Amino acid sequence: MNHHLQIGKVSVQNGVLLAPMEDVTDLPFRVICKRLGADIVYTEFISSEGLIRDAKRSMQKLTLSDEEHPVSIQIFGGDIETMRHAARKAEESAPDFIDINCGCWVKNVVVRNAGAALLKDPPQMAKMTKALVDEVALPVTVKTRLGWSKDNIIILEVAKRLEDAGAAALTVHCRTRDMGHGGDADWSWIPKIREAVSIPVILNGDVETPEDVEKAFMMTGCNAVMIGRAAIGNPFIFRRSKYRIEHGFDAPEPSAEERVNVCIEHLRECVRDKGNERRAVIEFRKFYAGYLRGMWNATSVKQQLQQTDALSAAEDLLNTYLYNYLNRAESVSEEF
Repeated sequence: MNHHLQIGKVSVQNGVLLAPMEDVTDLPFRVICKRLGADIVYTEFISSEGLIRDAKRSMQKLTLSDEEHPVSIQIFGGDIETMRHAARKAEESAPDFIDINCGCWVKNVVVRNAGAALLKDPPQMAKMTKALVDEVALPVTVKTRLGWSKDNIIILEVAKRLEDAGAAALTVHCRTRDMGHGGDADWSWIPKIREAVSIPVILNGDVETPEDVEKAFMMTGCNAVMIGRAAIGNPFIFRRSKYRIEHGFDAPEPSAEERVNVCIEHLRECVRDKGNERRAVIEFRKFYAGYLRGMWNATSVKQQLQQTDALSAAEDLLNTYLYNYLNRAESVSEEF
């Protein structure tokens, strides 16, 4: 299997990418995913309005690390002039390319004529893309959906318009806006898009396992595969997906020690990155279920972690759980 993705100077084979996710793909998580095999990582989406106002939260999202490259900064907005200014600010952080969010389905983004709202106006989406392509020296890519609704799938028209506008690549979440995260992603559109345009096409949607990654490449001929929600608390999915592609069978599951130790490292880095221990520990709660999924007797510790807002307490709970887990493993192995 050999699927090539080229975006500007970035070149990857059989690329497995970390999707941009609000409140998830912050700097600490991107670095960990990169280390564990993600070929390209994306920032959380950043409001163009926030960037031109120098809003603190938006500006913080522009912070990149040397070790996470290749990395893309994703921006969103409904006003072309504002997006041009935001793209210039994003370029100053020296990402490898800039991505335009034309796929976010949530209401508070759509009402600003941003995100998936642009699917109601393909000419405007193309006009915005061309404006950013002309504005910055970096490659500009677009992430979108199949269409605004299931009875109005316009991705082939959109793809051609975006290619003509100068987009360097296109990521397609294979659902429509009205589906949100519901229903099944329809991968059958990817080969049709690949036929319609010559720019790279990245598949997104319902990629939950290493086997899904392998199937996505084999069934659709996509240039790369992007993983979103399945990576939350499971950064190991990138390493395991790369192994599956290379060897044709699954890598071993990460050990209990690795899962807990990476979880603790991730938590510590979040505290350091955010500079506010209590807020960081509370915001981290979304990751525990992924790190501890399927592990022996984890329900109790997960419940306790959801009540914890101090780093030392969370570390103690995780280390104690790991100690009990390993001792149980030893006692079980001795029985057989």
